[in-house]
Amino acid sequence: MHWIDLLIVCSFLGGFAFYGIWQSKFNKSSDDYFLGGRNLPWPVAMFSIVATETSVLTFISVPGLAYRGDWAFLQLSIGYIIGRIMVSIFLLPQYFKYGVSSIYEILGNKFGIEIQKTASGVFLITRVLADGVRFLATAVIVQLVTGWSLPVSVIIIGLVTLIYTLSGGIRTIVWIDSLQFILYLTGGILSIFFILNYLDQSFLSSIKYLYESSKLSIFDFYGNPLINPYFFISAILGGILLSFSSHGVDYMMVQRVLGTKDLSSAKKAMVGSGFFVAIQFIIFLFAGSLIFILFNGSELEQDREFTTFIINYLPVGVKGLLLAGVLSAAMSTLSSSINSLSSSVINDWMGGNKTIKESQFISLLWGMILILIALLFDESDSAIVIVGLQIASFTYGGLLGLFLLSRLDRKFNKYSLLLGLVSSFLIVFYLKLIGLSWTWFILVSVITNIVITIFSQAIIEHYSRKNVSE
Repeated sequence: MHWIDLLIVCSFLGGFAFYGIWQSKFNKSSDDYFLGGRNLPWPVAMFSIVATETSVLTFISVPGLAYRGDWAFLQLSIGYIIGRIMVSIFLLPQYFKYGVSSIYEILGNKFGIEIQKTASGVFLITRVLADGVRFLATAVIVQLVTGWSLPVSVIIIGLVTLIYTLSGGIRTIVWIDSLQFILYLTGGILSIFFILNYLDQSFLSSIKYLYESSKLSIFDFYGNPLINPYFFISAILGGILLSFSSHGVDYMMVQRVLGTKDLSSAKKAMVGSGFFVAIQFIIFLFAGSLIFILFNGSELEQDREFTTFIINYLPVGVKGLLLAGVLSAAMSTLSSSINSLSSSVINDWMGGNKTIKESQFISLLWGMILILIALLFDESDSAIVIVGLQIASFTYGGLLGLFLLSRLDRKFNKYSLLLGLVSSFLIVFYLKLIGLSWTWFILVSVITNIVITIFSQAIIEHYSRKNVSE
């Protein structure tokens, strides 16, 4: 890597660390550390949501989808927007009404502390496996671009993220996330300008070629909707439910809006993030389509299309900026994961109201666990990597089912709730086994959870009444 690119990267890394240390003086309590004193500006929270859900895998793989196919992936973003509107209508009012620090307190208030800890435990397992493996995948990309070894890539990303995360807490994280979002989005736009500069045809000619080649097609009405995840209905419904669950019952996402000053601000941040995700997808899909023209459709290793362009075509300086964007996408997810994991442990398992030092110590432990996961496995452990990246699809439906059940005006036995939750996990394994598209997993999982819980509760109540009568 050229020294200028290295200097740009180091400048950003150093700036992130320094900002976190400087921000630490504003943290007086665990509420400041985990929720930013509940006065975070909603635009900053909004950008932080987008940055958090955008891993390097998104940064790298979305252009690859357009390179190898078309823009059918963009259908998901329509569902994402609808799903976030649903979160704003059905879930956020409940969170703000009770002033919770962890969303799983809602379940604790309704069903008891055992269910609160169970839901929190599912969240913790989901996040640590998914983000630990995602961190590994990120380090692989960084290794490819920089030439650093895999352990060095993991340690550099991990240590810098730990410095600003431990020092500044969520307030630092959301502001740096916002900068990181602007950084990698700028990188994507710059890439488009450089690709166009390399092409032998005009911008309009490129658009015409892509359109006539069906490379810009968005809506897909072909194939079996139960198998093809990008069939229109499958993609829209899958996007709605994925967004409704990931941004409604995954504490890492909800934590950002809980830190805003009121419900109105939270709704703006939540819904607005859906539109910016769509803009982000459009930029990187367009970059992938243009790279297809530049490379004449040459067959490349999957998800290496954008990386190949960065390495071979971008000039010194711009390449450093793009690499900083890659690192930013990695650190935004990692820092958010560390903070939300720590917050959930303290609020759901330790009763809350811990000191800054205790909060930082728990954060350090989770950071070390995530780094360790990335160091223990390598990219050859494909089965583990795949499970880690897909684990959210197994758990989101079950958690969403619990929150929907909490809205019903009736009581449930903890055993019926646990049976429904476990059943919702198991059904996803079966759906995956029979080859059903992943876009249906959450819907079937939610229905399974609710039906099994209500049915088992009816059986428990029946036998309870029978025993009483006898």
